[in-house]
Amino acid sequence: MRGVAVVGNGAVGSVVAGCFALLGNPVVGVESDRRKLARLQAGRAPVHEDGLDALLTAGLRSGLLRFTDDLADALAECSTVFFCVGSAPELLDLARMDDHIVVVKSTLPIGTTARLADAAGSERVVCNPEFLRQGSAIADFLHPERVVLGGNDPVAVDSVVELYRPILDQTVPGRAPSPPPALVRTSIAAAEMIKHASNAFLALKVSFANEIANICAAAGVDVGSVTDAVGLDRRIGPAHLAAGVGWGGSCLGKDLAALIDAADEHGYDARLLREVVALNDRQRRLVVAKLERHLGSLAGRRICLLGLAFKPGTDDLRDAPALAIAAALVAAGATVTAYDPVVRSVPDRPEIAVAADPYVALSGADAVVLVTDWPEFTGLDLVAVRAPMRGNVFVDGRNAIDGAALVSAGFVVEAFGRRVSATPPATSVAIVTRTPSESQPSLR
Repeated sequence: MRGVAVVGNGAVGSVVAGCFALLGNPVVGVESDRRKLARLQAGRAPVHEDGLDALLTAGLRSGLLRFTDDLADALAECSTVFFCVGSAPELLDLARMDDHIVVVKSTLPIGTTARLADAAGSERVVCNPEFLRQGSAIADFLHPERVVLGGNDPVAVDSVVELYRPILDQTVPGRAPSPPPALVRTSIAAAEMIKHASNAFLALKVSFANEIANICAAAGVDVGSVTDAVGLDRRIGPAHLAAGVGWGGSCLGKDLAALIDAADEHGYDARLLREVVALNDRQRRLVVAKLERHLGSLAGRRICLLGLAFKPGTDDLRDAPALAIAAALVAAGATVTAYDPVVRSVPDRPEIAVAADPYVALSGADAVVLVTDWPEFTGLDLVAVRAPMRGNVFVDGRNAIDGAALVSAGFVVEAFGRRVSATPPATSVAIVTRTPSESQPSLR
C-alpha cells in the first residue's frame, strides 16, 4: 500500500488531498458530510479557495484522487493517513492501527496528539502542522517556507519525509520551483508548539502595528510613514504591519486561546498574549467610536459594510471583524447593510442585510466602513460610491484607499493612524532602495 488517505476534507484536507495527488500519489479523501462529499466528487471545493476546483478536478480525472465516506475502504488502500479534522476520539481510533502511519495536520490543543498517541500505544503518529493561508493555500502547501514533522519513530517520520520529497526538492509537476523549504524534525509536543507560537506571533505583530497606529493618531503622525520604515529592518520585516480593524479567522484567535490555556495549565500567566487579544477586540470597537464622532447617536442610522469575510480570497466568516462590528452597530441602534464579492449571506445573522451589488448596499447609507480589503474595493469609483449615500462618512478599516482621493470625492474620512487630507501627509517617508553593498546582514 502506498496510497494516502485524507480524513476530513474541508479547507485544509481538500488542499492536502489535491496536492498529494498532483505529486503523483494515489489519494483517497474520506468525508462524512454527504453534501460536502457530493461537491468533492464533482470536483468542487467545499470552500472558496483560488485554484482548488481545478486542482481537485485534475486529480479526479487523472484517477489518482477519489472521495468516499467509507473509512475502511480508504484504509485498505493506504499506508499513510492524514488527519484533518478536530475530533480527538477519531484520532485515537486511527492511532490504534499499528499498520498505518497517522499524520496529524489538524491544530489540536497543545499536548493532545502526544497524549492520544500514548493512549493508543502507538509510535507511528507524526505531527505535521499546517501553515496554509486561506486564499493562497495551494501555493503555501507546494512552496512552503518550512515542513515541520514531529514524531518519536524515525522510520515513520522518514516515510512522511518521502511523501514531501517533491516539495522539499521543489520538483513539483507543472510549477516553477521556489527556494527549497527547511525540514524541521522534532518532537510531537514541539511541533504543536511551533504552530501555536507562529500564529501567536503573527497576531502579536498585527496588534503591535495597531497599538503604534493609535499612538500615531494621538501624536499627529502618519502610521504608514512609521511602519514602512520599521519594516525595512530585516529582523522585523514589512508583513503584518498594516494597521486597521485587526485580525480574524479561524486560526489566530483559536491558537492564541489554546496557548494561553496551556500556559494556565502550567501555572504561567501569559499576559502579553492576553493583551494581544484585548488590543484586537479594541480595534473593532474603535469603528463604532469613529462613526459616533461624526454621526452622534447611531440609532436609526444606516451603515454599509464593504467586506464580510475575515480577509480577501476567502468566504470564511469565522471570527470575522465585520461580524463583531455589525453586532456592535446593531446594538447601538443602527441598520447594517453589507456587500462582499463572495459572501452572499450570513447564517444566523438576519440583522445583516447582504446585497448582491456594492451600490445597492450603499444606497441611503449615512456612512460606509471598508472592513475587508478586497482588490475590488480598492479600485472602486469613489464618486460613484458617494452618489447613492445619504451621508458622507467613510471609515477605512484597512487604510487601503488613497485618502486624498476620498476627500476629493466628498467624503469625511476616518482611518487608523493615517493622516487624511486633500494632499499627501507631510510626514511621508521617501523609501530609497538600498544597493547590495549598503544592505545590512541578516541578524536572525
